[in-house]
Amino acid sequence: MGIEIHQLRYAVATADAKSFSRAAVVLNVKQITLSRKVQQLEDRLGVKLFERSTRGAEITENGRPFIEQARRIITDVDNLRTTARNVSYGLHGRIAVGYCSPLMAGNLRLAISDYLTKFEDVQFDGVEAGIEKLFHGLHSHTIDVAIAPIGFGEDGVASRRIWSERLYAVLPNDHALAGKEQLYWQDLRREVFVVPSGGLGPIFGNLIAARLTEQGKRPNIILQATSLESVLSMVAARRYISIATEASQGIAWTDLRFLEIHDPTGPARLEYGLYCRADNDNPALQHFVKLIEERYPG
Repeated sequence: MGIEIHQLRYAVATADAKSFSRAAVVLNVKQITLSRKVQQLEDRLGVKLFERSTRGAEITENGRPFIEQARRIITDVDNLRTTARNVSYGLHGRIAVGYCSPLMAGNLRLAISDYLTKFEDVQFDGVEAGIEKLFHGLHSHTIDVAIAPIGFGEDGVASRRIWSERLYAVLPNDHALAGKEQLYWQDLRREVFVVPSGGLGPIFGNLIAARLTEQGKRPNIILQATSLESVLSMVAARRYISIATEASQGIAWTDLRFLEIHDPTGPARLEYGLYCRADNDNPALQHFVKLIEERYPG
């Protein structure tokens, strides 16, 4: 029979109280039980841990290093239990959140910031990627949850609408349309668009094509295998224009103008949803979803 953790607790409590009877009171056990367990521990070790007398129990010189080591073991075991409990409650552990929009501003940045503040002991892994990679991550369990535009349903993946963001045309400051008070899609029909090939770029490309294709003639859209920031730098060079959401305006671009795009019925918006596997039981995910639902009840 090996050494049991409660035997270590009994021995450490006895050393601290310098008495079997007082240690028994502290641990709320019978003195005879505590004394017997400590004796069994001494027999197992072949070391006398305590000098017993009518005045109590004193640690022996041979027992002192053992008691200190036992104290560290008890602390480690208690910490393991606390960690396991916190993981089960979603207070520790890991969550991987995928997204295809920038974190410069907007609802997603606020939600992630709120989560990191409330659950500071959870390891947060952010994954910025396109829609296809995000769903691959969900199915392979490398991503717990994805925040992406709505309309992408797949088997085994649950989704719900969470928020929408306004759409903007990004123009050089001196562009002919930069001074318009209200900009409509049709105002952009002769423009050359540049969008990134990853992230929201393909979605923007499809959206531009859907709004501006006329009599089979598609708008001029260039996909660039680069970041949104690099795309906006190209726009600043006065060669193209682009499309962005309000989340892209966290950085001040002094040589660019962001103009809100309008549909005939009002401001153009991009709807976002939260996607996660229905069988994902990660407690940290449950807290993230709850936080999103509370902030954005949809």
